[in-house]
Amino acid sequence: MEIYLVGGAIRDRLLGLPVKERDWVVVGGSVAAMEDQGYRQVGRDFPVFLHPETGEEYALARTERRSGPGHRGFAVHAGAEVTLEQDLLRRDLTVNAMAEAADGQLIDPFGGQADLEARILRHVSPAFAEDPLRVFRVARFAAKLTDFQVAPETLELMREIAAEHRLSELSAERVWIELEKALAADAPGRFFEVLQQADALFPWFAEFARVLPVVPVSLAGIEQRYAAMTAVLEPDACSAFGERIKAPRRHCALALAVLQYRDVLTCWRDSPAEDVYQALVSVRGFNPDSVLAALLEVLEMLHDVDLADLLQAVRDVTRTVTAGPLRSRGLAGAALGAALARARIDAIAALQRTPMA
Repeated sequence: MEIYLVGGAIRDRLLGLPVKERDWVVVGGSVAAMEDQGYRQVGRDFPVFLHPETGEEYALARTERRSGPGHRGFAVHAGAEVTLEQDLLRRDLTVNAMAEAADGQLIDPFGGQADLEARILRHVSPAFAEDPLRVFRVARFAAKLTDFQVAPETLELMREIAAEHRLSELSAERVWIELEKALAADAPGRFFEVLQQADALFPWFAEFARVLPVVPVSLAGIEQRYAAMTAVLEPDACSAFGERIKAPRRHCALALAVLQYRDVLTCWRDSPAEDVYQALVSVRGFNPDSVLAALLEVLEMLHDVDLADLLQAVRDVTRTVTAGPLRSRGLAGAALGAALARARIDAIAALQRTPMA
């Protein structure tokens, strides 16, 4: 058996980027031979194994042939006779189709290193078109590798895939994974720019066809970046998009809160105290598990305002206006809830009249 380091680890090392994970391909191996050496098989669709000590993934060299629709519609063959070049040929982009031998020799049959130097994202072969998910992968790599351009011939192939309506074959789970990785990248907006260039916003990102999203990279969390991304939509469109792509529930809740409460919260000192209170209640602002801090962070970035005083105001009200004294007056149930609400509204009103520091 011969073992090679492949894919992203080589690409990132050549670019001087941190290598976060390493993938390996095994040429001339078999399931029995891998298991005899202590590897544990985990792949269902094709033989993938975990190293007994490092836990890194080792896959038998394989070929793929399209056999049906969707991301999983491939006939996979992993045999001892499959060569390294055949395995690399099935990969998406030339910059991801390089391998490194045990002695450090770089194996680059499709010009990946030259494309790295030229800052080009180029497909390896026409087989690129067999997997529609690769349209989103290219857009995601454009978001990660911010100074790379998509090769014209690759962009044309992406347009053909979109024109054939094959993007609808994909599952929401797979599309979400690519979007999530794009949101974590250095230039999330490029994901949408490339999809627009490839006429590939439909059907998954149809809501953004009119206005491309703006995602401030100063927002560190994926949840906040998702909320900023959807801030160009109306609330109904935001909800429909989240349901279609099966975004996490907490992401969707924060995104909707940005749209529903941005006016009252960004101008909280000039808004009716009752409206500010209701907005805070809606996002559980007086509870420890509130999304309020994340919500205000997004609003600050999108609207260039400083809402630190509002966050401090909520903390002050939460600490000073509690149910205990009201209970001591004999209030309970609905009467207690109404009195607590009134006291907090009055406290917010008083803080609104306090001059800013």
